[in-house]
Amino acid sequence: MNARITRALVVALAVALVPAALCARQALDRSKIPPPGKAPELRVPTWTETTLPNGAALFVSEKHDLPLVSFSILFSGGADQYEPADKRGLAGIAASMLSEGTATRDGEALSNALQMLGTSVNVGIGSESGSLGFVSTTARFAPTLDILADMMTHSTFPAPALERIRAQRIVALNAAKAQPGAIARRVFPKVLYGTAHPFGQLVTEDTYKAITRDDVAAFAKAYFEPGRAAIVVVGDITPAAARAAVEKALAAWPAGGSKPAFTYPPLPPKQPTTIYLVDKPGAAQSTFAIGLPGPPRSTPDYYAIEVMDTLLGGMFQSRLNANIREEKGLSYGVSSGFAFGKGPGPFRAGGDVISSKSDVALTEFMKEFRGMQGARPVTDDELQMAKNSLAESLPERFASVSSIGAAIGQLWLQGLPDDYYQQYAARINAVTRADMIRVARRYIDLDHLSIVIVGDEATIRKPLEATGIAPIVGLDSEGNRKQ
Repeated sequence: MNARITRALVVALAVALVPAALCARQALDRSKIPPPGKAPELRVPTWTETTLPNGAALFVSEKHDLPLVSFSILFSGGADQYEPADKRGLAGIAASMLSEGTATRDGEALSNALQMLGTSVNVGIGSESGSLGFVSTTARFAPTLDILADMMTHSTFPAPALERIRAQRIVALNAAKAQPGAIARRVFPKVLYGTAHPFGQLVTEDTYKAITRDDVAAFAKAYFEPGRAAIVVVGDITPAAARAAVEKALAAWPAGGSKPAFTYPPLPPKQPTTIYLVDKPGAAQSTFAIGLPGPPRSTPDYYAIEVMDTLLGGMFQSRLNANIREEKGLSYGVSSGFAFGKGPGPFRAGGDVISSKSDVALTEFMKEFRGMQGARPVTDDELQMAKNSLAESLPERFASVSSIGAAIGQLWLQGLPDDYYQQYAARINAVTRADMIRVARRYIDLDHLSIVIVGDEATIRKPLEATGIAPIVGLDSEGNRKQ
């Protein structure tokens, strides 16, 4: 009886509420777009900076709202500075092998110990920097740091693990040759920079096979040195406690090393705009990678480039995506971006498009490039939208202990001032339409673009030729010219 009464009351209450709900729904005007909410407030955390006896920099930022600590060791320089050209892939293998065993624990013991602590140690070496790091609870910070220190300073690099990792990477490398996107990612830098420049050198099966255990051990010993390192600790910990824990755990890490000079060889001579076509028979989509070498992060044009590229292809509402995806329906999404770093990272625009519409898509890409250079004037709304997209996304960089650590680390890696984030919005907002046109013309050189397209040559070559945009050169999946 009680259950029946309860159900009856619930039904009666729901019936009574229906008119109110209908009235609220009728009052909502769905023909109008709701106004945007309040822009997120930027709160840049503070941090301390000291230097350890072994030469490593130490940054500590306190954040006590949760019992979490983020720890990372950043290294200035990466594979492009410390990896031999004939042994490309060595840095990545060395990073992977840090978890394969130390003088006191094998790989399984390391994995079990980290699982018991509820965390993991992430190791990676990119083209211009490397890192080791983890996020742990405050209570488990010290024991996790001890494991990281053991991995970095006492790894044994067992030969069987090297053979296993080498085999896995060769299998993955060969599997990638069947994927148009992966092919484009390999061919594009080789076309732009050539094999004499580190940016154009590829990891191959032969370079993997040339790596020995001694190579791995020597690379790790030379690379993981405190003289080119910064330690960033963020979270529920004080600067004094962080320094004490770091000095204790890394007591066996001797002084040595220095930051690299980041000197790169000259870029190859500019070539007239050319379509480089890689045949992928039967491909339903064509993968586009269009671009050329760009400026380093230190360029004074950085902020103008950021605003220009955001409008061109750096956000969902960008001109490229609005045209090629939304209006013409040729792709699930296209974009553009500049790979800023110490060296001349590339500008790249592209994405996957319907194979039968490859010629149309290429025409639209070129049209949007010209538009950014003044053929289609930037409106007030577009300019403000691009600036808002950049400025209002900045607070996200300080939402978690790991993102705060990454933000601090970027200042150190790129040599940026401590007040960079506080000044960012003002510098973005100072960019003018004239600035955007100027950098578009300078850094998107329409007369010297490399247009890499991976697709079904039998169906797309003639339509691409008919556009008259550029001559076509055939390449294989490794970026070599076809005979």
